Amino acid sequence: MTTRHLVDPELAALLDHIPTTVLTAEILKQIRAMSPQATADVSQFAALSVSERFISGPEGAPDVRVLVYLPNSVQEAVPALLWLHGGGYIMGSADAEDLTVKSIVSTLGCAAVSVDYRLAPETPYPGPVEDCYAALKWLATHADELGIDLKRIAVGGSSAGGGLAAALALLTRDRGEFSLAFQFLLAPMIDDRTCTLANPHPYTGEFIWTPEANRFGWTALLGQEPGGTDVSPYAAAARAERLEGLPATFLYVGALDLFLEEDLEYARRLMRAGVPTELHVYPGAYHGFRMVADARVTQTAERDLLAALKRAFDPAHRSKVF
Repeated sequence: MTTRHLVDPELAALLDHIPTTVLTAEILKQIRAMSPQATADVSQFAALSVSERFISGPEGAPDVRVLVYLPNSVQEAVPALLWLHGGGYIMGSADAEDLTVKSIVSTLGCAAVSVDYRLAPETPYPGPVEDCYAALKWLATHADELGIDLKRIAVGGSSAGGGLAAALALLTRDRGEFSLAFQFLLAPMIDDRTCTLANPHPYTGEFIWTPEANRFGWTALLGQEPGGTDVSPYAAAARAERLEGLPATFLYVGALDLFLEEDLEYARRLMRAGVPTELHVYPGAYHGFRMVADARVTQTAERDLLAALKRAFDPAHRSKVF
């Protein structure tokens, strides 16, 4: 059975150009070798500056590379987004999502720090999330130097980046050193148990990120088969028993995305825990549909996420709603 007939027509053409690939260690090596570098600065982003920093990593671990995006000519402290790239926990980079971050910073006038966390399987849990926590700590402790409003820091990402953002929000809440104003979860990869469902959703996961790829990614991150009883919520946020006290949340997912049901369930639980939560499900959309930038569903999703982040960064709105 195929779900091709359910795909938004404007998203369908891309699928003809993406080969069906079974992830292996060798294939992963090839994919990483093709990872794009940072895009060149162009005139539309002249109002922001980008710098590379190497910050102190977790104890006993290497420094963490981050890209820092700052708007030019700002007169007062600005909000900031800690951005965590996608890639199934096994690939991707801060450079590969340079255009995404620049677009957010340019549109909203905020700052951003994009984290080049270590990848699995070379660095399994807890390495990646601890790298992200180190970046958050650096951002918070250097807020004055960077011109950032410490009370308006959001964390976000897509796919595995969204999963790390959710895990980092839990870790930040539980450690109590800093606070987050918002979590921004785009089709987050948050539940290893999706790999082990006896009765999986019949219409999700056929394209881009499949059940087989999902098992490969989770196995790499966890260092063991997914679905066990001892998986930490800081590795798979859906494992958290308590969601109270998390920051206000924006979450979206495509209706054909493998992560549909785990994301819907996480959003439901957030609302049950009293966390202000905005949820969007886009019909006909598979995982990674944002690659088709000119599709109307993609443009709608972009408007939704930018509007949500703008509201989260608005002090007047936050005081009334959050």
